[in-house]
Amino acid sequence: MHNVEEEVMRITQEECAEVIVEVSKIRRFGLDTKHYKTGQLHKEMLELEIGDMLALVDILVEKGILDFDNLNKAKYNKIEKLKVWSDIFKE
Repeated sequence: MHNVEEEVMRITQEECAEVIVEVSKIRRFGLDTKHYKTGQLHKEMLELEIGDMLALVDILVEKGILDFDNLNKAKYNKIEKLKVWSDIFKE
């Protein structure tokens, strides 16, 4: 792996971990609670972390590491699976 690819992968991994931390905090304390250090709502912090992660997805595509069309296919397939195997889309 080239240096640029390695760095993008490393930062992507870090951003994914930060999303996991925020989801854990929301599950523990609630979506509309404030972080004890920053005073920001956990919802806002999750939005920031997912935004960071989306930026890395764009960089992965821009650098030719990932293919945009393949990502969209995978996204569509995941949504279809969730319609069958989860309650997310059920009323």
